Amino acid sequence: MLKINNNVLLVEDSVEVQKMVRAGLQGIVELFIASSIDEARQFLSKDNFTPGLILLDINLPDGNGISFCQELNADKKYAETPLFFLTADTNISTKVLGFSLGADDFIVKPFDPLELKARVESKLKKQSLLNVNTGLFEWESIKIDCSSQTTEVLKPLRKFINLTALEFKILTLFAQKPQIVIPRDEILNEVWGKDVHVYPRSVDTHVSKLRRKLGDEYTFIESVHSVGYKFTP
Repeated sequence: MLKINNNVLLVEDSVEVQKMVRAGLQGIVELFIASSIDEARQFLSKDNFTPGLILLDINLPDGNGISFCQELNADKKYAETPLFFLTADTNISTKVLGFSLGADDFIVKPFDPLELKARVESKLKKQSLLNVNTGLFEWESIKIDCSSQTTEVLKPLRKFINLTALEFKILTLFAQKPQIVIPRDEILNEVWGKDVHVYPRSVDTHVSKLRRKLGDEYTFIESVHSVGYKFTP
């Protein structure tokens, strides 16, 4: 199963609530905790960090979660990132305001960790399907965007990789079928087309060039002897 981005940023100053969130999401996400808006900004300023979902308290020591939500929406990088408000405020007007600003859900404190888990897991799965349908693939170390035809490695430093059209098509095919062995004949048919006569060795040549461009630290593409290749991001 394709796993796009399971990084969850929790912006919450209550240690007790932090523990509840950690208990509910343990094992299904990579949880990052900020106790203030300033700490959240520090996380978001890191080149190698992209949240798949943000859990945001409304009342924080150094500001208001509603205002911070507006700040995030104004940034193209986070405008499409799912955001859940965590709040003890049950006022309908607060919920209406939050949803009008683009919030995806409200989790009212105190909450059941199992309910939090179900809501977060459901949203991440839907977001993954949305990303796949729009041609966006993202793992911890690599991001492939079909709409802009770009490939970006995310660790140890973010950088774009300049690929040829054929190399990008091969990589996209791999991204659509992670952990699955793809025979050379299938790669030939999907990338070059069934009516184009290309030697199977051409696949090896282009995959070899693709590997070199990704770099030695990125061993995503495994050779499967006498069969083809497997992509393991």
